Amino acid sequence: MKSIIIVLVIVAVLGFGYMTLSNNSNIVSIEGQHKIVVYKSPTCGCCANYISYLKKEGYEVEVKNSDILLDQIKSENNIPGEVESCHTSLIDGYFVEGHIPVEGINKLLADRPDIAGIGLAGMPVGSPGMPGTKNGNFKIMNIAHDNKVSSFINL
Repeated sequence: MKSIIIVLVIVAVLGFGYMTLSNNSNIVSIEGQHKIVVYKSPTCGCCANYISYLKKEGYEVEVKNSDILLDQIKSENNIPGEVESCHTSLIDGYFVEGHIPVEGINKLLADRPDIAGIGLAGMPVGSPGMPGTKNGNFKIMNIAHDNKVSSFINL
């Protein structure tokens, strides 16, 4: 009987330890709790780099490789041309356009503003997934449901 209790205690401790380690392995903020779907061109290398970055930061990522779907998602979400980039992501009812650092996504998910999404226009040098050295802040834009664009955060 005593050996059964010892075995049960060991199993419980190991199970608790495993759950603690697996749940904390990528803690930065709240990113591990959300699935992000990234729509991209099948041949885009920087998009693949951005996806690797998101995974490394703890996000669960589903990839949709299709130029047709990418155009459709941009259209369905009324993403203004002034914030368009090479890929579009959807997460928790928002769109995330471009190479936005996870700090911007985390802020979006933490604040949960009443907007359609956020965007970082173009493919800025040094942004996640892009080569080069960052030279200045990335101006991440807030896109309202009526497509009005305003400043969200500078990172």
